[in-house]
Amino acid sequence: MSAFLPLARSTTYSPAWFVPFDDFTGRVRTVGVEIQLDRFQDGGWLPLDDRAVRTPSGALAFPGLGRRGEPWTAGPERHRARFSAAGYRPLYPADGEPFSAGLVGVEFLVHPYDDTHPPAGPTAPRLVRFLPSVSFPYPPGLRTVHGVVVDAATRAPVANALVEARGRTSHDLTPWRERTLSDATGAFRLALRWEGEKATSEAVEETFRLRAVEQPGRSGELVVRLPQDSARRHVIEIREQQ
Repeated sequence: MSAFLPLARSTTYSPAWFVPFDDFTGRVRTVGVEIQLDRFQDGGWLPLDDRAVRTPSGALAFPGLGRRGEPWTAGPERHRARFSAAGYRPLYPADGEPFSAGLVGVEFLVHPYDDTHPPAGPTAPRLVRFLPSVSFPYPPGLRTVHGVVVDAATRAPVANALVEARGRTSHDLTPWRERTLSDATGAFRLALRWEGEKATSEAVEETFRLRAVEQPGRSGELVVRLPQDSARRHVIEIREQQ
């Protein structure tokens, strides 16, 4: 039995585990999610043919990745996973990490191993959040605002910017957050399911503060008032912040 354990571990081991998570519905999502694996080689990223395996728990993994003969002759290799799903855009920074629009995947190291030289150690699942894109099929009647994110100086569109609105419910002050990512043209469409700020409880006008982030130190903000601004194409300007 002891001789079987290293073999069992090596055939089920994956150097990375990913759990796709629908940020809008708050549920794990694997249906329709595609993952492309790349390896860093000769100064660039080389697409690989390895296919991810979907586990019963809803994770995506690459069992056997890194398994090779004479693993002691090679060092760890940089890999990255790129995700896609119709109607969504992947949010690559992990929870708690600063956002950067320049991230195009989740990077990780693959350590070589074989049956007698076990993998470097267990790996923890990594949550990959999927945010609604411009083409996301929001339910009929759901309130949304749309617009574009641009550079304040050049007026060039800012792709993959994180656009969000935050607030608290009026009754129990529960925090809420809505967020999306701009597309390649800088366009965004953001749902506003919750109540905005009101001057009085009877007021009709609601105020929302939208914030767009390109990377640490570069962001922009915009005030939206509903219902009068609902049809407007909003422009959020990104600039250096002091």
